[in-house]
Amino acid sequence: MEVLADVLAVSGVRGTIGTRIEAGGTWGIRLEDCPGEAMHAITSGSAWLIVDGAEPRELTTGDVVLLAAGTVHTLASAPGVTARACDAAGAARARESGETVTIGSAPARTRLVTIHYDHDPAVRTQVLRALPPLVHVRADAGAACFDDAVRLLGRQLAHPQPATAAVLNSLADVMLIQVLRAWLATWPAEQRGTWLGMLADPVVGEALERIHREPSRPWTATTLASAISASRATLARRFPAAIGQSPGAYLTQWRMDLAAVRLRDTLHQGVSGRFGWPTASRSSGSASPGRSRR
Repeated sequence: MEVLADVLAVSGVRGTIGTRIEAGGTWGIRLEDCPGEAMHAITSGSAWLIVDGAEPRELTTGDVVLLAAGTVHTLASAPGVTARACDAAGAARARESGETVTIGSAPARTRLVTIHYDHDPAVRTQVLRALPPLVHVRADAGAACFDDAVRLLGRQLAHPQPATAAVLNSLADVMLIQVLRAWLATWPAEQRGTWLGMLADPVVGEALERIHREPSRPWTATTLASAISASRATLARRFPAAIGQSPGAYLTQWRMDLAAVRLRDTLHQGVSGRFGWPTASRSSGSASPGRSRR
């Protein structure tokens, strides 16, 4: 999972709390212009998610869905409800003021929050792009701390305190990690052939860990296989089957990503020493590319 943390850091994934919605009675809202990937967390009540071309699915308290960038979808009290277009300007004003958007024909029974994620498009190794268009993690997924994170998000929204905005922005990042953990715990078949496929193969995972630990080393398929005590033939077969690339192609791509990060960040926000590149004065062994809230 440290490789996953590396890629999230280098790809500059950032989460920002978006619109908070309280809804009751009969209601529906259609979302067509979500910036970046969108996560909806149901903190109380229930809602239906309708994505064009897919079966409607019910979301209940504690459920979280993560949708690919540009996915047109509707949130509603029931399938078939007439949904109004999202008032983007009104939602933006509500976000700026910290207010909640209220919709529907009766007192609120459903509360949800949207989190938007973006990343550095110059980096080719991406976690979010490797995900299917819709990831749905149910409250009873059983993943460690997943339900705790959703409950904490709901409490912060329901009972604002000093520095709540800072806490919420930090929780946006925590929520992404928790959703990924819960989803990956099921080992879904669709991750094979993508970057995330390495998490299902210990041989490939160890090889990637070696590459990430020493990207400046002149790795070959032979030296990499030797370092992880595997045969060259085994590595050459399992690596592309898991992530869709050869070891050499991945090494080249990762080096290019690290170079892109160096261009992206200022000197004092450089990538830390674990990546094997000249850095600023940080002595930590983990990635810490510069990031900013928008």
